[in-house]
Amino acid sequence: MSIQDFGDSFDLSKFYNAREIARDITHELASHIRPLMAEEQAHEMYKQLCTKYGIEKNWHPPKIRFGPNTLKSFKENSDPYTLMEEDIFYIDIGPVIDGHEADYGETFTLGQNYEHRHIADCAQKIFNIVRDEWSKTKMNGPALYEWASLKAKDLGYKLNMGSDGHRIGDFPHHLIFKGAILDCPDELLPNAWILEIQIDHPKLKFGAFFEDILK
Repeated sequence: MSIQDFGDSFDLSKFYNAREIARDITHELASHIRPLMAEEQAHEMYKQLCTKYGIEKNWHPPKIRFGPNTLKSFKENSDPYTLMEEDIFYIDIGPVIDGHEADYGETFTLGQNYEHRHIADCAQKIFNIVRDEWSKTKMNGPALYEWASLKAKDLGYKLNMGSDGHRIGDFPHHLIFKGAILDCPDELLPNAWILEIQIDHPKLKFGAFFEDILK
């Protein structure tokens, strides 16, 4: 079995629907996040949204990072932090919907801070640039992130390699492949991978994150 195969129950329409719901949940959660909140409060709100949307399980724990914790990679624990009036945060969720995995992440800002808004916009911009290059070349995982690192540098940021992409599909994709996108030496196939872009500010203590399906 190839590491880019899917299970017998994989349905592309259900897979895309799961992605759309995850994006809706992410934006709804972001709309409720306010200054003076701690990450724990946002996690509680996410649990409530899971109940509202009928989400029974998550294939990975949600990562909701505030302020300087936006520099943390997926496996690192957050430090205690309370959001300020001018601040930055990101949401990364992985609900299972109708037997299919979703994984969506995006960065949001509070206030009018230019540096916050610029890095948030650049995370998504780098994602789009890298995805478009992949759509033309179908490059493999290592080449994809080498390209991403160059694009981040072009925009004045450092690519955080602590957060890289991974397989996605019908739950659980780990039955097919447990590794990272960097472990795939072959051309990356559509709909089989999540591309994660996390960038760090070169001088200030925050970063930004964006992830979505390569399709």
